[in-house]
Amino acid sequence: MTSPPLSSDQQKLRDGLGAGLAAYLLWGFLPLLFKLVESVGSVGVVAERTFWSLLFVGGILLVTRRMGEVRAALSDFKTLRAMAFSALLLATNWLIYVWAVETDQVLEASFGYFVNPMVNVAIGMVVLGERHNRVQGIAILIALVALVIQAIGLGRIPYIALSLALSFGFYGFVRKTAPVAATAGLFVETLLLAPLAIGFLVWSFVSNGPGLHADPMTAFLLVLTGPATAVPLLLFNYAVQRLRLTTIGMLQYIAPSIAFVLAIIVFGEHLNLTRVLSFALIWVSLAVFTLGSMQRRVPPPV
Repeated sequence: MTSPPLSSDQQKLRDGLGAGLAAYLLWGFLPLLFKLVESVGSVGVVAERTFWSLLFVGGILLVTRRMGEVRAALSDFKTLRAMAFSALLLATNWLIYVWAVETDQVLEASFGYFVNPMVNVAIGMVVLGERHNRVQGIAILIALVALVIQAIGLGRIPYIALSLALSFGFYGFVRKTAPVAATAGLFVETLLLAPLAIGFLVWSFVSNGPGLHADPMTAFLLVLTGPATAVPLLLFNYAVQRLRLTTIGMLQYIAPSIAFVLAIIVFGEHLNLTRVLSFALIWVSLAVFTLGSMQRRVPPPV
């Protein structure tokens, strides 16, 4: 027997889940690339990411003849304002994350992305009016306790984790609500950031010459930051327009789990008992929230 055809909502859900899973898998292994180019510096890497992402996404739009979407976004002030805000959030998130990898703080960065699902939930509740049951509320409280314990383990406020969670949480919200398709939206964001990125690259070249670009392997890896940045973001933006923010939040644990393993096994970062407890609690929080979501039996997202 052949399966009945999927409804439009079911197809949208399946496509969104597939894109979201692929995005978070790619993000999970991204620290490996940034570690290879850490000698360039976090600002330099972000500038390179912006420039090569702009060219990569621009090429896609030209080939698919979709530059009209870009012109429409740039001509509407309200949309352009939203995209400028999302570009600022994106650049902030990039800079902090690359700096965290560069300074051997991948564990804290991964914790930030574990906290991010609860940020998505909070934004969904406060801004979009998404409602949650008691079990899901308990999950949020457990996440807050985990954050406090992480701060104790670090001996300071986990500002890297908090800034990554907040910047990417609000980025997802803005991209969900902005009426711009995934590819065109990313192009507009990198276009708005391009003057700063190109200005820094020109200044760096004038001041220091070709520098690390003279090494073919480093140059290749820096070019690779374009598609390595753009592809998962395109997949994420595609997914976030088809799924509830809470669903996106539950997919979010994939990337930090991969980064967590990389930080310990590949980068050799130290994990003390207090931080182990904080990670354990955040995993419990995610499990409890997932259970609450299953009990709630919400209808398919639209």
